[in-house]
Amino acid sequence: MNRGVLTSLSAIGIAQALKIVTHKKLTGKWELKPLVQTGGMPSSHSAGVASLAAYVAANRGTRHIETALAIVFGSIVMYDAQGVRRHTGEIARLVNDLEDHFEIISDDYPSLQFEKRDKELKELLGHQPLEVLAGGIFGIIYGVASAKLEDRKLDREQPQPLIARDFKNGE
Repeated sequence: MNRGVLTSLSAIGIAQALKIVTHKKLTGKWELKPLVQTGGMPSSHSAGVASLAAYVAANRGTRHIETALAIVFGSIVMYDAQGVRRHTGEIARLVNDLEDHFEIISDDYPSLQFEKRDKELKELLGHQPLEVLAGGIFGIIYGVASAKLEDRKLDREQPQPLIARDFKNGE
């Protein structure tokens, strides 16, 4: 598999797993639910795109188009995570509260027809800026580390150049 893809996907997985630890720290309870939820600390989206951008930059250098693409698209994802998606979650919270109020009001006014939905809107969609920052920092460190490990592996696999002293005494 492509090492950049593997780096990015594993950063996402590790960040999602870290959400279990941060959830425990906040609530005092160990739960696996944060492993599959959106939102929370750290942002796995940010970790994934930052690790890919850092990996590409470490391998290709900062002047290549691949690095530019990874950084630009990664920045869009990170901005969206703490902007549009977070605000969508806040609006969902307001709609859920409004629906609860309508339910109370409809009890007082029988002519008001109100049917409660079976399921509330999902409120935890995006990230706070600190969650995005934490995911980004983790991703950068992870991406650079992945590139450096790959470089060390490649260095060990390449044959060492022969030098003149290797040919002394007929070797």
